[in-house]
Amino acid sequence: MLPAHVVVRFCQAMCLFFDDDYEEVMHKLVGSLRSMGSWRGEWNVPSTSAITQARQRLGFEPLRGLFERTAVPVAGPGTKGAWCGSRRLMAVDGFMLDVPDSEENSVEFGRRNSGTRDGAFPQVRVLVLAECGSHAVVGASMGPCKTDERALARGFLSRLEEGMLVTADRNFYSFDLWAEFRDSGADLLWRVNSNLQLPVVEWLPDGSFLSIACDPDIKGRKRDDLVGRVRDGCSVDPDEGHLVRVVEYDVPDRVGSASGEIICLVTSVLDPVEATAEELAAAYHERWECETLIDEIKTHQRGPARVLRSRSPDMVRQEIWALLLTHYGIRNLMCRAADEIGEDPDRLSFMRTLRIIRRHITAQADFSP
Repeated sequence: MLPAHVVVRFCQAMCLFFDDDYEEVMHKLVGSLRSMGSWRGEWNVPSTSAITQARQRLGFEPLRGLFERTAVPVAGPGTKGAWCGSRRLMAVDGFMLDVPDSEENSVEFGRRNSGTRDGAFPQVRVLVLAECGSHAVVGASMGPCKTDERALARGFLSRLEEGMLVTADRNFYSFDLWAEFRDSGADLLWRVNSNLQLPVVEWLPDGSFLSIACDPDIKGRKRDDLVGRVRDGCSVDPDEGHLVRVVEYDVPDRVGSASGEIICLVTSVLDPVEATAEELAAAYHERWECETLIDEIKTHQRGPARVLRSRSPDMVRQEIWALLLTHYGIRNLMCRAADEIGEDPDRLSFMRTLRIIRRHITAQADFSP
C-alpha cells in the first residue's frame, strides 16, 4: 500500500499541510495519487503507524537525491532581478529549524543556550544556496545547531558553476573557503569584516580598487614583499593570496544621527567594464532576497514558530529535504508564471500560490516532484 514513490509524494504533501496529521494529509493526497495511477480506489488510507513505518523504510537519501537531481536554477535570460550582467545572481544564507524534543534529536543536533539555560527544543542549522531572482533553493546542507556555517557551505560546492555570481555576508569569508568556492568556476561577491587587510594595488576608474587578500599566516615583511611584487605586475601564487577587487560604500543612517555603515565587498570580478562598483553594490543587496525565501519556508509554508514532526535524526533530515523540495516546486511554478507575463517573480504572492497548490492537491491535480 505504501511503495517508495507514494511515500516520497506523501513527504512533500506533509510539508504543504503542516497543520494536518498523517492520515488527513494522506486523505488529501489520495486524489492526486489516483490521477497518477499510484492509488486504487478500493484501498484504505493507511494508519498513522503504517505511514510512520513507511517513512522509516524510505529514509532520507531518496529525498536528498531527488532534490539534487531536480533543484536547478530556474530563472531565464529575461527573469527580472536574476542577473548581474551575464552572471546569475546567487546567495548563501542559513537558518534554524526547531525539531521535537526527543533524546535522539537532542544528542544529534544539540540546543542553543542563552547563557543561563538551554533552548526549549533541539535545532538543526540549514544552509542554502539560492537563486536571488526566483527564490529557488538549488543547494543545501544541514547539521547540528552549533555547526560553523562555513563548514556547511562546503556541502554544496558541487552545486556551484561557471556563470554564477555568489553573494555572502561577512560571516563567510575565510582564505581557504574563498579558494574552494573559486575553484568551482563561480564568481564571488562577499562582504568582509573591516579588520581584513586589503592594501591598494591599483585604483580603478569606477572608484573600486584591486587588492590582494593574503594568507593570514603570511605576516610582516613577507606580506609587504608579496604586495610589492603584485604592484610590480607579478602574478599571485594562490597559496599566498587572492587577487580581488574591493568595493567600498556607506549606507546612510536612516535614524538621522548622521552616522552610516561602511560596507566593504570583495569580488573576483576584476574588470569594472564587466560590472561597475555601483552595479556590484546593487547586486549585493539582492542577497536580502535570501532572507525573504527563508521567511517563506519558516513562516508561511511551515507556519510561524512550528516544530517539525520528526522525532529521530534521519526522519528530521527526510522532512527537511521534503520541505526544500516542496518550496522549490512552488518557486519554480511562480518563476515560470512570472516569465510568461514579463513580471518580476517578487511581484507574485507566495501565500496565494501556496493556497492554489493546496487546493489543487485536494482536487485530484498532479503536484509532481
